[in-house]
Amino acid sequence: MDLNWSPADLEFRDEVRAFLRDKLTPDLQRAGRLATSVYSDHEASLKWQATLHERGWAAPAWPVEYGGCDWSLTQHYVFSRESTLAGAPSLSPMGIRMVAHAIVAYGTPQQKEYFLPRILTGEVFFCQGYSEPESGSDLASLTMAAVDDGDDLVCTGSKIWTTHAQEANWMFALVRTTRSAKKQQGITFVLIDMSAPGIEIRPLVMTSGEEIQNQVFFDDVRVPKSNVIGRIDDGWTVAKYLLEFERGGGANAPALQVAAENVATSAASAPGPSGGRLIDDPGFARRLAEARIRTDVLEILEYRVLAALAGGGHPGSDSSMLKILSTELSQTLTGLAMEAAGPRGRVYQPHATCPGGPVAEFVPPSDGYVSGQPWQAVAPLRYFNDRAGSIYAGSNEIQRNILAKAALGL
Repeated sequence: MDLNWSPADLEFRDEVRAFLRDKLTPDLQRAGRLATSVYSDHEASLKWQATLHERGWAAPAWPVEYGGCDWSLTQHYVFSRESTLAGAPSLSPMGIRMVAHAIVAYGTPQQKEYFLPRILTGEVFFCQGYSEPESGSDLASLTMAAVDDGDDLVCTGSKIWTTHAQEANWMFALVRTTRSAKKQQGITFVLIDMSAPGIEIRPLVMTSGEEIQNQVFFDDVRVPKSNVIGRIDDGWTVAKYLLEFERGGGANAPALQVAAENVATSAASAPGPSGGRLIDDPGFARRLAEARIRTDVLEILEYRVLAALAGGGHPGSDSSMLKILSTELSQTLTGLAMEAAGPRGRVYQPHATCPGGPVAEFVPPSDGYVSGQPWQAVAPLRYFNDRAGSIYAGSNEIQRNILAKAALGL
């Protein structure tokens, strides 16, 4: 791969910067910079998606025939980095970065025609129905039943840790259609209309106080068989393919590089443990330098995955490696940010942030007072939310097992 900037790359960078200056309004920038997790404020995220869609940039990694961009690897990287630097809010990954790829690869022409354009516009907003109360990292042990009844599957059971279930109008889910000796068999990948009778949503309060995740209950919910992606009983094949895009295939390095720069800036004005500046403390400086080196390594690995995608391939086991590196790096950086925030970073001040969902049982001060700077209020919420990063999308222990088998042949 040639990683040098060409004149065309620089021209594209300037085009992206001009677009961001023109379209990224102060309220959208605030939503991006004060986000407390990987999920931006819902309304801001949808507003930014509509702006990107109008420009044709909402889903650049999609095949061009479905609305993607014919960009080089460098252009993908430039767009991601410039958007992060400008403070653009993130888009929900459930539709654009995840289920859309499964629909493209395994969907029928009718499913592609209906869902893909509506995912782009935000008219269809997906949540993910994978984990269950007794089935998390061992996803193949799921038990939510889907009984064959003519043209429908009748679904009964529950899903948990379902992000944005209250906002979503569709769910992509794995359900148990057949019980067999091998637990990966007999699973079906379905798209469920969240307005169907028999669905109940109960919000879960996260450690940050936000209500982003939920438990969803299904009581004899009828799902047309026309909503099955791939073949009945072969949903594990679809799920494995989609998980590669959930775990990798994006560009996380630019956001982490920006986070490292922000930590360095904050530490330059924060007091160190022995007096002086925190950035001058040898222990802190060493840990920050190590994190920066690891983000540069992650960037090269992401280029390799993007190269595979550009060639018509998919991430494969590299997605597990990217998932491990990016989530553990993010945890390291949010830990360093908490150190830089100091005592004011321990104050619970969600009113100074732009969380990805409602905040339960918090009454903000009547005058809106904030102790310290907004970034110090964001730091603890990001820290708590980031602890889940090494668990969701398959725990990092599971990812290491996958790498041991697929990459090392152990």
